[in-house]
Amino acid sequence: MKNALIYGAVIGALSGIWIFVMHLAGISTKPTTEFQPIEITSVIIPLVVLYIGVRSYRENEMGGRITFLEALIEGWKILLVGGVIAIFFAILFINYVTAGSITAFSAQIFGALLVGLLSSLAVSLLIMSRSKNL
Repeated sequence: MKNALIYGAVIGALSGIWIFVMHLAGISTKPTTEFQPIEITSVIIPLVVLYIGVRSYRENEMGGRITFLEALIEGWKILLVGGVIAIFFAILFINYVTAGSITAFSAQIFGALLVGLLSSLAVSLLIMSRSKNL
């Protein structure tokens, strides 16, 4: 669980900081129907840190071998910790910077959840050890 806490905290902190950086750079953080290409960069943070976190778990705690399910569960633990921290930053942002409501931000939170689950599946497939029976 220590691994999940460390890498989850990194994802949460970097994602939270990214919300404030986008605002300071003048990029709208309000939900819109218009897609802005800079929004893609917010996907890179959890994807890269999740990959590094699950790989670290495989190498340091699992002795270099990990199954798909073990990698998937570790990825979900990392994303759970990161999500809680990122949502904390989002609530701070909504309450003190934009003075909006959490309901307007809920679609982006759901989108982040979906991207996180798909990223976890992809990372688990990349990290899992190949079976010797094949």
